[in-house]
Amino acid sequence: MADSAAVAGLLWDHWLPRNVKELIAEPLPEREADGRRLCVWLAGTHDIGKATPAFACQVDDLADVMSAAGLGMRTRRQFGDDRRMAPHGLAGQVLLQEWLEEWRGWTRRASAQFAVIAGGHHGVPPDHMQIHNLDAHPELLRTPGPAKAIWQRVQNELLDASADVFEVDDRLAHWRGVKLPQPVQVLLSAIVIVCDWIASNPDLFPYFPEERPRSESERVAAAWRGLRLPAPWSPAEPCEQAADLFAARFALPPGAVVRPVQEQALSMARGMEQPGMLIIEAPMGEGKTEAALAAAEVFAARSGAGGCYLALPTMATSNAMFPRLVDWLDRLPAFASATAGDSPEERSVLLAHAKAALQEDYAALMRESHRTVAAVDAYAEDERPEGGEKSASADLVAHQWLRGRKKGLLASFAVGTIDQLLMTGLKSRHLALRHLAMVGKVVVIDEVHAYDAYMNTYLDRVLSWLGAYRVPVVVLSATLPAGRRRELAEAYAGGSAEVLGDATGYPLLTAVAPGAEPATASPAASGRRNDVVLERLADDESALADRLAAELADGGCALVVRNTVDRVTDTAAALRERFGPEHVTVAHARFIDADRARKDASLLARFGPPDHNGTSPLRPQKAHIVVASQVAEQSLDVDFDLLVTDLCPVDLLLQRIGRLHRHPRGELQSQRPPRLRQPRCLVTGVDWRTEPAPTPVKGSRTVYGAYPLLRSLAVLAPHLGMPGQRGRPVRLPEDISPLVQRAYGTDEPCPPHWQETTDPARAQHREARAKQQQKAEVFRLDEVRKAGRPLIGWIGAGVGDADDSRAGRAQVRDSRESLEVLVVMRRGDGALCTLPWLDKGRGGLELPTDAVPSARAARAAAASGLRLPYHFSFPDQEAQALTELEELYVPAWQEKESHWLAGELILALDEDCQARLAGWNVAYDPEEGLLVAREELSKEGKRRRCPQRCPST
Repeated sequence: MADSAAVAGLLWDHWLPRNVKELIAEPLPEREADGRRLCVWLAGTHDIGKATPAFACQVDDLADVMSAAGLGMRTRRQFGDDRRMAPHGLAGQVLLQEWLEEWRGWTRRASAQFAVIAGGHHGVPPDHMQIHNLDAHPELLRTPGPAKAIWQRVQNELLDASADVFEVDDRLAHWRGVKLPQPVQVLLSAIVIVCDWIASNPDLFPYFPEERPRSESERVAAAWRGLRLPAPWSPAEPCEQAADLFAARFALPPGAVVRPVQEQALSMARGMEQPGMLIIEAPMGEGKTEAALAAAEVFAARSGAGGCYLALPTMATSNAMFPRLVDWLDRLPAFASATAGDSPEERSVLLAHAKAALQEDYAALMRESHRTVAAVDAYAEDERPEGGEKSASADLVAHQWLRGRKKGLLASFAVGTIDQLLMTGLKSRHLALRHLAMVGKVVVIDEVHAYDAYMNTYLDRVLSWLGAYRVPVVVLSATLPAGRRRELAEAYAGGSAEVLGDATGYPLLTAVAPGAEPATASPAASGRRNDVVLERLADDESALADRLAAELADGGCALVVRNTVDRVTDTAAALRERFGPEHVTVAHARFIDADRARKDASLLARFGPPDHNGTSPLRPQKAHIVVASQVAEQSLDVDFDLLVTDLCPVDLLLQRIGRLHRHPRGELQSQRPPRLRQPRCLVTGVDWRTEPAPTPVKGSRTVYGAYPLLRSLAVLAPHLGMPGQRGRPVRLPEDISPLVQRAYGTDEPCPPHWQETTDPARAQHREARAKQQQKAEVFRLDEVRKAGRPLIGWIGAGVGDADDSRAGRAQVRDSRESLEVLVVMRRGDGALCTLPWLDKGRGGLELPTDAVPSARAARAAAASGLRLPYHFSFPDQEAQALTELEELYVPAWQEKESHWLAGELILALDEDCQARLAGWNVAYDPEEGLLVAREELSKEGKRRRCPQRCPST
């Protein structure tokens, strides 16, 4: 109890962000002084439920000693299953409520809002049924008979002493009339959980006397020094002009100037009376991320937020963003924190997704930050991890204690998938910790247009809680429908934002704060313009090959985007046959992680922006075609001369067009082939001949639904023209917002003569959206209730534990989550090894089955993760695949020392890179990815797909 209370005081003084402390203090009479006292007292009393027969009976020898002192109790066996009705958290809540009501004159409701913190300190606040069941079994709290009074006296003495020692004895009467808002109850619950975990760590607080005895204060001080939690970010508000601030914070290319969108974002952030939500809508490539980080610095300084979370659509986009975050952090001004003396502060950093440890920058940071978390005596307080010398304005650390599955997001700065943010609205164990993590940060949500109705249902609820916490939020999008803009604002501010549905400017910035009218601004365009010609192209691979041959006759780089991986591989095969394999590259999601990272790096090197000299030495000089799935929409800053794309919703089509002539190449694009200096986009994936409306291909209808595709066709019609008649070019950025608003507005854009096709498609679309929203409601967190309502039953009927695992993601994404496997090779002699083509010396490493593999080999195998495609996501196929994969169970790989491989499913390919799984033949090629077919490939095909073999032992 004393250790937890002491930790609470230290967390309050040195670790909690200012905005969290202010929120807790706001409803209390003496504000921050009361806030600190309350945290210390709740942390110190959270385990009072252990002073009950139901808990004390667990160790017979100790129970006998207590019984001899008059605290009689049944044995554990005598209690039987009834003990489960009195977990010590719930028992503590009941005891604390009784004490407050009987001895301090509190009402039942008033006591519950404080005592529920103890009840929920193991991650789930109790519900009313649990409280009712315990009320029916008072013998679990106090043994009936003569011992009952002794038990009650001891419990009250402990609570009386706690009130005295933790300095709340004279404050309880003043708190009796306080109505704690639910967000404050959540934060207090999270703080108590953190205190409990730290104080229960035997490396920090050893259970037995050490060689050198310590006083209580020395013991706590040694633990705190050993924990060494970085202080929260506490920036001064930047006062520089926009140009100076952006030049100081970001590595701008020579001659770059601050764009109007960036300048306006900074101005609006500074001009908001209180930090709230800032929505930035601007074209692709306008520097929205830099604008968001500049606004975040202002918001953090003014709100007291102690960090920043950047939420992105995918792991790939998160990986790409992480080094950009680190670069920004390196450029932030250093300051000496209150806990670090005169030295620059440490800043804890996290890459938040399931495969973060495989991202090279983050893996290097973890290695450099590694140290033992253990109590440190005063004479060792300057000890630093080996190799951990200062290398920047502030030390960036992947803090050892903050790497846990549930603790990671408590780091001050984090980049991760949107799933991590959406889980803030998912009823799950230890949800309070996730709330504390997000509340202490400025939250930046990128590509907010990219989420479906199911995910948006969660996002809206998360935003409503963030608004209640007064968390600053920055939302980014190039293609945001006006209706969605309004919904985001209303979710966050809690009031009507109808006026935003009529805002038509573009670029457009919107400032939203609870209780205030939304404000908008339309900065001038940056001056970068593109007129993109759209053309229809028949959905025929021969027609595609012929057209590409004509367009690329003088060289050039073309991007072909398909809506399904099957279409990617079929198209790539046809184009390889026509142009040769050296002129065709494939990019999609069916690659192992290591190959995906290698291919992304290669694409960026060859097709990325010009270097500082304006040259691109690795860009292909001859014709080259990249055939990609939707991975080309978001994650890579690549630039092509010609775009061919399957029809998709118009906002995504505009994202794809953003990869066309993305960067200047010579004056008036003079470095591009003459035929390709005018940006052109060929739209395919449609049967243009059908009546009454064109018909998108089946795969596209499966992915996006028929109705959004029909609306996209309708709004693009003036630009697509007719056979033999060119349409009006799409003017960027001027046409972005009008196209998006028409495609997603309330008016029907499809022509009347399409009615026979559009009516059933519209009905199906609306039904699917309604089902998504209804499905999301099942485990979605309730709205914030009125102040004073206890958190009892707050996450009742939830999903249990949830994290960035397959099961966790399945709760906040409405998609079939297929199995994920680690791909290895089985040699002819039966031995297993890592895939032979892996670079950096990782290929062909032995994976023994009778021992834990070497760390290098195990990490190489972990880097060969692959999500199986939709063929294995249907219930019967998934169950069969799981059964077959579990046959390769290696006990030696389940040991604690084998954390890379423990619990993973292993797919072993033969030396021809093939396997049979759930009735399918699967083959893997490092250049083509995973191929799935019913028929068996020829021997020649097998040989081609496996470029190297594992060395024999």
